[in-house]
Amino acid sequence: MWLTAPLLPLAAQSVEEGLVIRRLNFSGNKSFDKTILAASIATTNSSYFAATGWVRWLGLGVKRRLNERTLRVDAVRLKTFYQRKGFLEVKVDTAVIRTADDAYITFYISEGEPVRVRSFDIRGIDSMPHRDRLVRDLALRTGEPYDRDLLLVSADTLITRLQNLGHPEVQVLIDKTEVNREARTADISVLVQPGKASVIGEIHVRGTQVIDSTFVASLLATEPGLPFNRRDLVESQRQLYRSELFRYATVELDTAHFVPGSGVVPLTIQVQEGPMHRARAAVGYGTNDCFRTGVGWTKRNAMGRGQVFDVAAQVSKLGVGRPTHVAALENSICSALKDDSIGSSRMNYNVTTSFRRPVFISPSNSIALSLFAERRSEFAVYRREEQGGLVTLLRETESRTPLSFTYRLAYGSTEATTVSFCAFFNACTEADISQLRRKRIIGTLSALAQRTRVNNPLDPSRGSALSAEISHSSRFTGSSSLTQFTRVIGDAAGYQPFGSMVLAVHLRAGMVVSPFVTVGGSAGNFVPPEQRFYAGGPNDVRGYNRNELGPLVYVVLESQMITDTLTGIQTPNDTLVRNAATGGNSLIVANVEVRIPSPIFRDRLKLAVFLDAGTVWQRSGEGQGGTPVMRFTPGAGFRFLTPLGPARFDVAYNPHRLPASKLYLIKDNGDIALLQENYRRTVNNGRGIVVQFGVGQAF
Repeated sequence: MWLTAPLLPLAAQSVEEGLVIRRLNFSGNKSFDKTILAASIATTNSSYFAATGWVRWLGLGVKRRLNERTLRVDAVRLKTFYQRKGFLEVKVDTAVIRTADDAYITFYISEGEPVRVRSFDIRGIDSMPHRDRLVRDLALRTGEPYDRDLLLVSADTLITRLQNLGHPEVQVLIDKTEVNREARTADISVLVQPGKASVIGEIHVRGTQVIDSTFVASLLATEPGLPFNRRDLVESQRQLYRSELFRYATVELDTAHFVPGSGVVPLTIQVQEGPMHRARAAVGYGTNDCFRTGVGWTKRNAMGRGQVFDVAAQVSKLGVGRPTHVAALENSICSALKDDSIGSSRMNYNVTTSFRRPVFISPSNSIALSLFAERRSEFAVYRREEQGGLVTLLRETESRTPLSFTYRLAYGSTEATTVSFCAFFNACTEADISQLRRKRIIGTLSALAQRTRVNNPLDPSRGSALSAEISHSSRFTGSSSLTQFTRVIGDAAGYQPFGSMVLAVHLRAGMVVSPFVTVGGSAGNFVPPEQRFYAGGPNDVRGYNRNELGPLVYVVLESQMITDTLTGIQTPNDTLVRNAATGGNSLIVANVEVRIPSPIFRDRLKLAVFLDAGTVWQRSGEGQGGTPVMRFTPGAGFRFLTPLGPARFDVAYNPHRLPASKLYLIKDNGDIALLQENYRRTVNNGRGIVVQFGVGQAF
């Protein structure tokens, strides 16, 4: 027997309304989750800390109060909700357990058998050539409960599909709804009136001041005389925003000039222009950049036709790289870069000027020309300095998948660890190494496809993100003999919610191939250091420090050798031996992460547990080889939500030692000598706890 809350006198009721709701529960709900039911009523439970007994004593959390009148209305709301979903025999009752200060509420629901759709007849479109496609996969289906909301959704779907086939005046009327309560069946009939197939008529542009109205019309995905298609209007609005010229833009039917039944649809483009000039500046800090800053200036509608001119400059490694080196910073907040004698020894910079045309041949294409000068680096691996230019053609496909094609021509040089050249190319003398470091021309032709379908780009909880890129450098593209390669990399991530939790999975794989070349009498497949793959760090395999996963060698300076006073034999000081990542031509990284709302500060704090796996290896070639070995590192962390994305703190456990590899001696004169073929570290060997910081999700 259900315990039903009695009606109280008004005097007593005013006191009862002060009771704190410690539990709100639903019983008997088989067809709908309690989360859906809770969203359909006004009474809400107190937050976790105020509702959960073992932490209630802390006094934290939001306390929500019982209102008897609202509670009675909620029972009616639940009954109405079920009846709209086809459960006409539903019964809803409430049970409230009261103490001196608290209330524990349960809604008892007896759903009963639903009324099911026996027939769903759609009339008026039998003669249309695409009828099967029009009625396919509608929300309301025969054999399912008669859900009135799904009937309206089905009608709206029919309207949208017919508008995409050129019928702007389509109407869907609910012609018949017969419900047999005894048999629990419903027979439904709707009448579709498609109206006349139409074409686009005149296009009127309103709101322009500086930008030419004819150019605005050229950005549309349709034009006068083409068949009307609702999808084209949506795409046209997207292209107006993508031009970066407007604060506000809509593309709609011009009701002032539209004549019903004429078969001609005039359009109105309403825009509000954005600022034609924009200056920007930024300052930041990163564990692998120390301090960084940047400035930029943009001129929109440069020389008319919506063209965009942009100048930008950025510098990083401020405080550690010459000429901005500050010892106090290097020994404190920028200490992570202290031992990076390659990538962090000099300040990085980039200066770029670009000119972009938002419409090139068709509104779906844009083209950009850029000139640049830069110095960039990869932590403890290489530093590259170059000048050049590039041209990029961007195309937006009908499925909203951006495709970009880029030709990049640059002249520059790469400074990498000397052992990188020695280990993979047998270039172990200063003369051979200087040849590989010489400035050269590199011309690269690349294609990139991306498909992002996520609900939140900063913190996705549903959807997927896919990308694939191929880059080719050869004599055909203008490259020198030592900068030829073909590089392919693919990336896929998926996000699926399970209640309040989110399962996130990620996979990245890539490979590089290159022709045989000869340097100093040695031949091999030389891949420039900046084109190799590296792994380890806060955004891939978090159990490894940055670029620590994959092929590496060990380095010790001649001045750091220990000399035995009796025998005169020199041995390396293990505590001073450094790792030198050499990278590989093959990569696989996989991640699985479960993101969980925190029991405290649920709107701002999330917890995560993860398992990362990855490998970087050098596929076999003359004088070199390697075997892929997957490394697994589990971990946990938390994410604090900020306007820039989640601030991330992860702790991972690495059960693997660093691999045995060659140990090289760097002599005082710059030459390199192989000390040991199979050296393994006894200290700082990689195994243990690794702490990672970052902004934004790892993937």
